[in-house]
This record gives sequence, structure tokens and C-alpha cells, in this order.
Amino acid sequence: MSLQSKLNRYKSHLTVNNDKNAQIEKVKTLSETIQHYDTWVSLGAKPFEFENQVVFIRKKQYPFEYKHGIYELGKLKEAVERWNNYKIAHPLSGVDKKAEDFLFFDTETTGLGSGAGNTIFLIGYSRFLENSVEVTQVFLPNPAAEPAFYYGFLNDISELENIVTYNGKSFDWPNVKSRHTFVRDIVPELPVFGHFDLLHGSRRVWKHRLESHRLAVVEKEILQIKRESDVPGYLAPMLYFEYLKEQNPEIIAGVLKHNESDVITLISLYTHLSLMLLNEPFESHLSSEKYEIGRWYEALGDVERAMSYFQKLSESESSFTLKAKKSLSMLYKKQNQFEEAVALWTELSEQTEMGLEEVDIELSKVYEHRYKDFEKALYYAESAYQRWKSSLRLLKSKEENERKAFVKRIERLKEKIERRSNSGSS
Repeated sequence: MSLQSKLNRYKSHLTVNNDKNAQIEKVKTLSETIQHYDTWVSLGAKPFEFENQVVFIRKKQYPFEYKHGIYELGKLKEAVERWNNYKIAHPLSGVDKKAEDFLFFDTETTGLGSGAGNTIFLIGYSRFLENSVEVTQVFLPNPAAEPAFYYGFLNDISELENIVTYNGKSFDWPNVKSRHTFVRDIVPELPVFGHFDLLHGSRRVWKHRLESHRLAVVEKEILQIKRESDVPGYLAPMLYFEYLKEQNPEIIAGVLKHNESDVITLISLYTHLSLMLLNEPFESHLSSEKYEIGRWYEALGDVERAMSYFQKLSESESSFTLKAKKSLSMLYKKQNQFEEAVALWTELSEQTEMGLEEVDIELSKVYEHRYKDFEKALYYAESAYQRWKSSLRLLKSKEENERKAFVKRIERLKEKIERRSNSGSS
């Protein structure tokens, strides 16, 4: 080896050693200048420096076997696999994805709005790695450090394309966009995400079961998650402002734990909604859940799957059986399966419950226009009118134009019967 080659080799070693020494000195300097550095370390957080600004990044690993509520975290892999097996088109579908493709995301902010004055001080997200679930949290120790805050976050998630939130479409992500505009010249661009907002699905599926659809309520009542000594989300802004004054990380330790639990809950909730939407297992669902899932598929235009839900529910004994039969009959009508529709309408017409005047109207229509049986059409039109008047007495809220529509239908049918009678006798 030539003398020059040896010198170059030694030079490379010196460079590496110099880099390592510089890193050691930087850590040593940060540990000396950051207040309560040891407390941050005890919380599992490390300083992250960018553009001479420091934020804190905290990471924690969970095994797939970790149970959060009714599910182990690894159950998500099964749910995503089922999406890929069924190939169902749905807003929450995991088709052509793996568990590792999702970012379960939540923020803590200084306010409830999405304006420029609302600052995000904590970004939390969980994701699947090869052998574990990793929770990452980026904390803003002072508002001036936003460039480092967003750089630390965006640089870490650049390869992910699917974000899962709870009300994130309306709150979390608009806030991120708003704050990003102030630092966009020095940090990476915001990724274009496929967005899975679980709030909308929760509202649909548990419309009848829950009075409130806040995540804290859903995780307790649906996922059976019990938090011990949890800091309520509404206290997070006050605790952050207290931290800004004192700079003691112990003040926001509970907020970190609350946010950490939130992004783990999102995994269990997405798993649960996915398995419900994939009919796994159907029998364990409440009748209200079955009905609303059927309606969701109907709204998406998946008639076959909607009919499957309504059909199974129609064969059961529950408070939603009549509603399911009514919905099923209307889908039969849309599919031009009039024999099946009329059979269900006739069965429903024999019931005495309120709200079935629409069924009698459908029978009146089909007998008038399809079967030309004006006598039966009149019978059901008058029956619908009587149902309507009965509900009017109870509800006191029907419009005059509804009354006119009933009267007009009855009068038209009477005229048709009279004309046919006269033509037959002449």
C-alpha cells in the first residue's frame, strides 16, 4: 500500500472519530443546557435538534400480544388480511395494504379550533414494525421550536401513505396544515395521505347505542378499555401552559401518557370496525349495529352486501326487524324484484306500528301502476292516510302538503275506479 493510501485510510478513521466525538460533545452540551434533562430521559424522551432548536422525541415499543381492550394489537394484521381476502370497496377498506402501511395519528393542541392561533404541542402516532408496534411522540417545548417540531415529525413518516385518525379530517390534519404553512420553507412537504377517519364510522355504527361518540366514550363502552389515572384531554392545554412557565416535564407526563393511549386505541378501534364491516362474527353484533352497517353499505351502493345484512336481520326477533324488512323491501324495488318487495310490504302492512304509511303508499303505487288493481290501490292509499292521521295526532308536526298528497292519491284512484266502472257498463 502506498504512503498516500495509508494516509487517506488513517484520515477516514480520524473523520469518523471526529464525528463521533462531535456527537458525544453535542449530547453532553444538550444534557447540560436542557432543564430537567434527567426527567426527560426518565420519561423515555430524547432531545432532537434542528436549526439550533430542540424538541423532544419519545418512542415506546409494544409487542403484538399486548392487549388493549378486547383486542391484542396484532389482531390488526388479521383485519387487514381479511380486507384483502374480501376485496370490498369501502372508505375503511384495507385492500392492497399491510398493517405496516398505516399511521395511527393524534395531536394535542392549545385550543379546540383550527385557526392560526391554535398551536399543536404534541404529535403522537403509532405504527407497525416487523416485530412490534412503535409509538412515537414529538413534543414542542416552546412555540419558537416549530421548525424542529415539524421536521422531526415529517422526516420520520415520509414513507407512509395512510393515516388513521379520530375526527382528524376536521381537526387534527387541518391544524397540521395550518401550522405547516409557517415553516414550510425549511421542513419537508406534507405527505398526501389516504385518510381513514374513524369518527364517521363510529357515528354510523353506534348511532343508536351511544349518546356521545367521543373517543373516550367509544373506547370504554365498545372496546372495554379502562384507563387508570388518566389525564382528561380537556386539561392538556392548561397543563402545557403550566409547563411553559415551569419547564418541568413532570407537568405534562400525564398528557404524554394520555396521547400514547389514544394512538394505541386507534389500532383497536380500526380493528373492531373492520371486523364488524367484514361480518366477523355477525351473530355477536347488536341488531342496531347490523342495521346501521347494512345502511352504510346501501349508501355506498353495495346493494348485495346491504341486502345480506337486512335479510339476516329480518329473520331475527329484535327492535330493528321491521326497519330491516322495510329497507330490504325498498332494495327489492330498486332491483325490480317486485314479487319479493310486495310480499314484504304486505307483511309489514299488517303491523300496527307507527311509521309504516310509506309501506302502504308503496303498495298503493304498485297496485295502481304495475298491476292496475285500482281497488287494492285505493285500499292501501286509504290505509296509509289513516296511519298518517294517527301519527299526526301523536306527533303534531305533519305538513299540510303531506295531507294534500294523500287526498290527491285517494281521489285519483276513486276517479280511475269510477271511469273503469262506467266504461264497463256502457
